[in-house]
Amino acid sequence: MTIKLCTDTFDLKDPGSLKTYLDNNGYLAWKNIVKEQTPKSKIIEKIKDSGLRGKGGAGFLTGLKWSFIPLMDGQKYLVCNSDESEPGTCKDRDILRYNPHAVIEGMLIASYAIGASVGYNYLRGEFMDEQWKVFNDALSEAYEEKLIGENILSSNITIDLHALIGAGAYIVGEETAMLESIEGKRGMPRIKPPFPAIKGLYDKPTIINNTETLASVPKIMLNEPGWYKSLGVDDSEGMKIFCMSGHINNPGNFEIALGTPFSDLLDLAGGIFNQKNIKAVIPGGSSVPVVKGEVMMKVNMDYDSITEVGSMLGSGGVIVMDESTCMVSVLHRISRFYYSESCGQCTPCREGTGWLYKILTNIISGNGTQNDLHQLERIATQIEGHCICALGDAAAMPVRSFLKNFWSEFEYYVDKKESMVS
Repeated sequence: MTIKLCTDTFDLKDPGSLKTYLDNNGYLAWKNIVKEQTPKSKIIEKIKDSGLRGKGGAGFLTGLKWSFIPLMDGQKYLVCNSDESEPGTCKDRDILRYNPHAVIEGMLIASYAIGASVGYNYLRGEFMDEQWKVFNDALSEAYEEKLIGENILSSNITIDLHALIGAGAYIVGEETAMLESIEGKRGMPRIKPPFPAIKGLYDKPTIINNTETLASVPKIMLNEPGWYKSLGVDDSEGMKIFCMSGHINNPGNFEIALGTPFSDLLDLAGGIFNQKNIKAVIPGGSSVPVVKGEVMMKVNMDYDSITEVGSMLGSGGVIVMDESTCMVSVLHRISRFYYSESCGQCTPCREGTGWLYKILTNIISGNGTQNDLHQLERIATQIEGHCICALGDAAAMPVRSFLKNFWSEFEYYVDKKESMVS
């Protein structure tokens, strides 16, 4: 698989090595910052001007997020969120595998900009076998070259970066639950405010960014904000990696300019498997609302366009379903995931996700009633917006959108005790 990041292609024999990265102008942006002692405010303004948005799901403006960090001296932290657990999403693992030094350089620049002397990269537990090793090897290479650590490149700058590995819990992808986990506590979301930029890791100001977000920073600093903005569209500047999976001929990760038509992205993925008709698309990971296929074919892949059709760009995990898909079975599978991954802290999520799963299990088993469909809607409404973190919303939104778009299929399953698709 060829993975590229902000128009650089890394398909060489050893794409993750320091030599490969240096040959592609790697660490040049960081070296310039260290040499020139670039004012921190200038870096933050450049990231603001670029329009770079968080690429882990929320899409919040990265430069604006950095600007929330207090200006006073004192211990601050940067955390890279590499706990990629959203179903349908597989981009960060490939960045870590094939281009780890871009993540490291992005972490260094971000740490410097916010005044953090320590940064942590929190990797998903399932990344132990490959990504963990590759990233740690890259960290060692960068330390050996004096790009990280004390007195970086003979300057007065000191930044230490560390890698941590989780235990495979979806909930620690939520930023405050991740902070709890790093501190050695059970990974459960915190009540906000205070927000991490004010009171984060070890009660110190902390910025948390996604892997893909931080890996984009070096090229923006090297090529200037206008270059990055020119790659996308208004309010959706730059590039985004989309993870194409489902009933397609060529599943994989594709980095395209935001604003590219979905139909073009589908062509890159080889089109629908066996030339069947498209039925539905989940455009941003399993936690975002589903969109009918015929609607999605007219949509551009940017934040505003996807919002207009009732869904979200999210993490960029695009799940494509053809006409043979049973939407009842898909929702049953999704609901099982969120029921299993709820941390149990909030009553609406703890009880509601289990209730949703049990009702859908009844329907799948042939014991459902028409009232069950209304119960699903009612329960989802009571969960959404009533929890500390977004997992409750992630469990509720698919239920509401599946019922809204495919109500007749759920009715058929209840009445006939079987799927309406073969």
